Amino acid sequence: MNALAVLIFLLGLLILVVGAELLVRGASRLAATLGISPLVIGLTVVAFGTSSPELAVSVRAVLAGQPDLAVGNVVGSNIFNVLFILGIAAVIAPLVVHAQLVRLDVPLMIGASVALWILGSNGEVGRVEGLLLTAVLIAYTVWSINQSRLASQQVQGEFGHGNPDARHRTTASALAVQVGFVIAGLAMLVLGAGWLVDGAGTMARALGVSELIIGLTIVAAGTSLPEVATSIIAAIRGERDIAVGNVVGSNIFNIFGVLGLAAALSPRGIAVSSAASRFDIPVMTVVAVACLPIFFTGHRISRWEGALFLGYYVIYVLYLALDATGHDLLPAFSRVMMLFVIPLTMLTLGVLMFRALRTPGSSRDPV
Repeated sequence: MNALAVLIFLLGLLILVVGAELLVRGASRLAATLGISPLVIGLTVVAFGTSSPELAVSVRAVLAGQPDLAVGNVVGSNIFNVLFILGIAAVIAPLVVHAQLVRLDVPLMIGASVALWILGSNGEVGRVEGLLLTAVLIAYTVWSINQSRLASQQVQGEFGHGNPDARHRTTASALAVQVGFVIAGLAMLVLGAGWLVDGAGTMARALGVSELIIGLTIVAAGTSLPEVATSIIAAIRGERDIAVGNVVGSNIFNIFGVLGLAAALSPRGIAVSSAASRFDIPVMTVVAVACLPIFFTGHRISRWEGALFLGYYVIYVLYLALDATGHDLLPAFSRVMMLFVIPLTMLTLGVLMFRALRTPGSSRDPV
C-alpha cells in the first residue's frame, strides 16, 4: 500500500478531529449562554458539531465523484454510533435515557433510517429529495431549540433565576473567542476532509476493495471519533443526557443533514449502490429500531445491553471482512446469525419490553 496515501489519510483524520473539537467547543458554549438545555445541546449543537467531519467528507466525496464513499460514511457512522459508541459508554457507566428521546428523537431516528432505505431503493437520492431531507432537519432543530428555551424561561421565571444583564456581559466578552473557535474548526474540517477522501480512495484501490467498504469501516469510524470522545467523556463525568443525545442527534443529522446537503449540492444527486440498499442500510435501520425497546425498558442502557451492542458491532465488521475477501466461512457465518443469534436477541428484547410494560414503575421517566 502507498505509504503516502496512508499518511495523507491519517493527517486528514487528525485535522478533522481537531477541527470538530474547536467547532463543538465554540458552538456548545454559545448555545449554553442562550439557555439551551444539556439534552438539546447534545441533540443539536454537540451532535451536529461532532457530525461535521461526516458532512465535510461526504460533500467532498460526492463532488469528487465518489458516491459510495459518501453513502458508506453516513451509514457506517450511524451503525458505529449506536453499536460501538453507546455500547462502550454504557459499559463504562449505565446510561439514563431521557423520556424525550423515547417519545420523539429515537422515533425520528428510525423514521430517517426508513426514509433513506425507501429513497435509496431506486438507486439514488436526488437533489429534490436532498432538499426535502435538509428541510426536515431545519424544522427539527428550530423546534428543539425553541422548546428548550421556553422551558428554560419558565424555570427562570418561577424561581427568579437568571440575570439578563450578566448573561449579556458574559456573551459579549466571550463571543469573539467562541466565534473564532467555530471559524477555525470549519476551516480545518474543509482541509481535513479533502485529505481524508483522497487518501481513502487511494487505499481502497490499493487494497482491492470497494469504496463502500472503506466508507463503512475506516472512514466511518474515523469521522466518528469526535462522537466517541464526546460520549465517553460525558459518560465518565455523569453528563448522560449529552452522552446519549449526542449519538441520537448525530444519527438524525447524518441522514437529514449530511446526505441531504450532499444530495442537494450534487448536480445528479447521490447514487446508492445495490449492495448498500440490500444490506447496509437495512442493518442501519434495524439498529435504530433496536434502540427503542432497549431505551424503553426502564429508560436506561445497562452494562449488559452496552456489551450486546459492542458484540453486534464486532459481528457486523467481521461480516464485512468475510464478504469483502470472499471467505469460505461467510455462508456458515450468515446462517448462524440468521437462525440463532438475531432471533435470540429479538426474543430477549421482546421479553424485557413485555416485563417493563407489565411491571408498574419499571418504566421510569427521568427528568
